[in-house]
Amino acid sequence: MKTELKGSTTSISLQYPSLFDTPHNNNQDLSGELKGCLGSLDGACIEKLLLHCASALESNDVTLAQQVMWVLNNVASPIGDTNQRLTSWFLRALISRASRVCPMNFNGRSSTIQRRLMSVTELAGYVDLIPWHRFGFCASNSAIFKAIQGFQRVHILDFSITHCMQWPTLIDALAKIPEGPPEVKITVPSFRPRVPPLVNISTEEVGLRLGNFAKFRDVPFEFNVIGRNTTSSELSNINDSSSSFFPFESLLSHLNPTMLNLREDEALVINCQNWLRYLSDARNDTFQEASPRDTFINLIKSFNPRIVLLVDEDCDLSVPSLTSRIITCFNYLWIPFDALETFLPKDSNQRVEYESDIGQKIENIISFEGDQRIERLESGAKMSQRMRNGGFFNVPFCEGTVREVKALLDEHASGWGMKIEEDNMLVLTWKGHNSVFATAWVPHELNDHLGVG
Repeated sequence: MKTELKGSTTSISLQYPSLFDTPHNNNQDLSGELKGCLGSLDGACIEKLLLHCASALESNDVTLAQQVMWVLNNVASPIGDTNQRLTSWFLRALISRASRVCPMNFNGRSSTIQRRLMSVTELAGYVDLIPWHRFGFCASNSAIFKAIQGFQRVHILDFSITHCMQWPTLIDALAKIPEGPPEVKITVPSFRPRVPPLVNISTEEVGLRLGNFAKFRDVPFEFNVIGRNTTSSELSNINDSSSSFFPFESLLSHLNPTMLNLREDEALVINCQNWLRYLSDARNDTFQEASPRDTFINLIKSFNPRIVLLVDEDCDLSVPSLTSRIITCFNYLWIPFDALETFLPKDSNQRVEYESDIGQKIENIISFEGDQRIERLESGAKMSQRMRNGGFFNVPFCEGTVREVKALLDEHASGWGMKIEEDNMLVLTWKGHNSVFATAWVPHELNDHLGVG
């Protein structure tokens, strides 16, 4: 016998029904505060329940945790409205965490999220659903286009998770330069965080397809993959979907001017899209070592890049407190769930798959600690401070970039907007709430190149 929360492609399953069916979970035994939330779909009430559950887990109060999960189970539905669907993923993550914290009391655990690898065509549709990724592509490409003017060679170090989906638009823009396009070289690491979206072709095949497109547009093109000699044990960990392993030391060993074949006559562009968060922000205080995140920032500065683009989700999930992470995460990841609600039916496969990918993120944020918790977002303000501490100078995006981004958002639902915040940060918003930030940087030595965007 098992209790399930069923959706169209996933379910939250318990091997034993004790979590929701034991006598102390009876409606009559609930505190007045919890009983008042029974059946309520109000976001504030759900937040209160999530806080109660997080506090109970942190204090090992098994009885309260079970009671709150019972109430959440009566609210959550993976095929309901925005709050119900989002709550179902939080409940799944809480059950997963509880099974680790109190294995004797929580005998069940959430089932593994099964994920289908996408084709390149499906990936294009995935990033087009909402402007979550395209916003950063558009702002960055416009800034890059202006920054490399006058150069005959352009070298892009691409650190991103969307399998080079950003570059066809830039290649097409470069092909239209009246005096002819520059030579373009794109270098990517052979490994990436094992996070969605995932595709059914290799990085090399991605490069081959990009090369064919560049050839069609008469743009001289070269594609390089660094880290092909990663050890077999590292590759095994990278390809394990349950592993949080990220071969940072191996990456560092390949990030040097010689192995990257950097040239003095090329405009070096460093592109970080939803990627820097996967480098640990933890310092080794014993040896006074910088965190991997800061080490990477210091390293790329040493390459003297023409421009660095930093794009990520504008949310702070790096705090150790579980309760703080849960509330921040709930109020932030409501955004894509609500945006999808405006134009996709509840049973849409596209919607279910997109939400499932967000659900994987929620599970990592809530269920895991230590090195296994790889989703360590920092807000745009915090990340900007890191860049300044690393010797970078923030540069503004020009009016042309702002117009291009606004034109992109006009293609989507009216709830999407854009604003400019401190540090010349472009911010994608949904109904006024910050979603994604985009920033452009140059080393302090190049700070005379203001307005490269």
